[in-house]
Amino acid sequence: MFETVLVANRGEIAVRVIRTLRALGVRSVAVFSDADAGARHVREADTAVRIGPAPAAESYLSAERLLEAAAATGARAVHPGYGFLAENASFARACADAGLVFIGPPPEAISLMGDKIRAKETVRAAGVPVVPGSTAAGLTDAELAAAAREIGLPVLFKPSAGGGGKGMRLTRLESELAADIASARREARSSFGDDTLLVERWIDRPRHIEIQILADAHGRVVHLGERECSLQRRHQKVIEEAPSVLLDERTRAAMGEAAVSAARSCGYTGAGTVEFIVPGDDPDAYFFMEMNTRLQVEHPVTELVTGLDLVEWQLRTAAGEPLPWAQDDITLTGHAIEARICAEDPARGFLPSGGTVLALSEPRGGGIRTDSGLSEGTEVSSRYDPMLSKVIAHGPDRATALRLLRTALARTVTLGVPTNAGFLRALLAHPAVVAGELDTGLVERDARDLVPDGVPDEVYAAAAAVRLARLAPAPGPGWVDPFSVPSGWRLGGTPAPLAFPLRVPGQEPVLRAAPAGARVTDTEVTVVSGTVAHTFRYAADWLGRDGDSWQVRDHDPVAASLTGAAHAGADTLAAPMPGTVTVVKVAAGEKVSAGQSLLVVEAMKMEHVITAPHAGTVSELDVVAGSTVAMDQILAVVTPEEVASDE
Repeated sequence: MFETVLVANRGEIAVRVIRTLRALGVRSVAVFSDADAGARHVREADTAVRIGPAPAAESYLSAERLLEAAAATGARAVHPGYGFLAENASFARACADAGLVFIGPPPEAISLMGDKIRAKETVRAAGVPVVPGSTAAGLTDAELAAAAREIGLPVLFKPSAGGGGKGMRLTRLESELAADIASARREARSSFGDDTLLVERWIDRPRHIEIQILADAHGRVVHLGERECSLQRRHQKVIEEAPSVLLDERTRAAMGEAAVSAARSCGYTGAGTVEFIVPGDDPDAYFFMEMNTRLQVEHPVTELVTGLDLVEWQLRTAAGEPLPWAQDDITLTGHAIEARICAEDPARGFLPSGGTVLALSEPRGGGIRTDSGLSEGTEVSSRYDPMLSKVIAHGPDRATALRLLRTALARTVTLGVPTNAGFLRALLAHPAVVAGELDTGLVERDARDLVPDGVPDEVYAAAAAVRLARLAPAPGPGWVDPFSVPSGWRLGGTPAPLAFPLRVPGQEPVLRAAPAGARVTDTEVTVVSGTVAHTFRYAADWLGRDGDSWQVRDHDPVAASLTGAAHAGADTLAAPMPGTVTVVKVAAGEKVSAGQSLLVVEAMKMEHVITAPHAGTVSELDVVAGSTVAMDQILAVVTPEEVASDE
């Protein structure tokens, strides 16, 4: 076993790998950018090395700086985690050239399976069924559009060089082909440095099932059963489970055998995942999609049902140890389900969010595991992936695991950064999810019904109660000035309860008094509505309950008027999320039509197109390509045609 391993990643996966290194008695080396100097993975490692400024291209994506860090700390191996350089064959070769062991498959396997076009042809030759689609590399936009027409819409455009749902576009209408191809190329180039695309037939209401494999350097390959990852948004997984309710033992064995064949076809070693698309009404008709040549985000559900530590076996196989099991030795026990906690705001269309973690509570024990890179004080920015943590439940059966996970999400608190925890809790209670009737489009179809409409009144009541408590004089012996007590006392009149002007971003301001009988401690506030008591965790101007959170600000109508916020209407285009303006398609003074694409804002590897709300003239344009913007920052103003003509 290695003496020292450098973890070439950040966040929750770095913390996860460090945990296993510690258990094996292996010295861990963390790396960090300037943005992560105080991050949890830095504190938990045995030693840490600064590798550059905040932009990933100058730090986590710099092979040169990572290798320098390994040399400076005496590391003999590098664990890449997932994302960043985990599936970069050039980095794996550079590690070998520097005398380091890359804890992953050989560079040749990464290169082969990282090119989705070559990968499909390779596994097809090994007898694995593949999804119909384009087979040529380097297609132009026109050739991609022609291939899509030949295959037949709907189709899915995918980056040849990457995974994780980045850069994927589902196109149903021929009129959208050009825009979707251009958008997919931009996101692929941003995420993977390669904008090569392929196109595949889209299978309506498919299920996404993947097989975990392990392979050693001595020719043994086994699979560890399947994971179902059909609950997705924007082609990115949000809930994963093992095993799948769709598969019987015969189909599981057949898909496992196909996955093993795919791994053998590329000379694979270490841990990897073979992904299949499966028609929900015909599980026998499964198709190979791609192979992920790394550890998957959802690996904990496999660990919980098999009892194996996949990071440990990545290390052991990389060190040359043989796998000690035959396929018949692998058994699955119970059911495990994982929920990905991401920095995104369901109330604002799931746009990426950010902020500072003011209060944190993460459930553990009693069948619950949380893998997290968070701590109180963590700054969540738009520079990196939005996933913050994962909550995983394991029970004797699926119903128990679902119940445990819903309860755990209700106990999850991340104040200061909007997350999707409350949404995931609602999703896990969806009748189709409970019944196991899943498909990759379910979340998109029903997402709106799973997001609360507006802000519950008790949220404002709790915020008012906290503010009232802050006005009260500190308790203590001695005389209390009656004018310092916020009682609402009036000379010669009935006391008038203090009312506070409050506002939740995206909502209209309200005036709310604290309800009678509210109880406020240093971290919690309880208010009663009718016969129901509602208890919230709070920190600064944030309130949280059952996985949901709200920022309730003090509303100053005078200040809002002076800044123009009170008058920002349909003409004003504001940044929907903190991020970077990557494309500006118009100039000030230019006439635009309703729905015309004006700007593109990117955050956490996701693009958001800003369109004209109506026909008119761009009367203000306050940003250029490359501008960093805050949430709700004004980007442009489009003056309507009729107003422009009057002026």
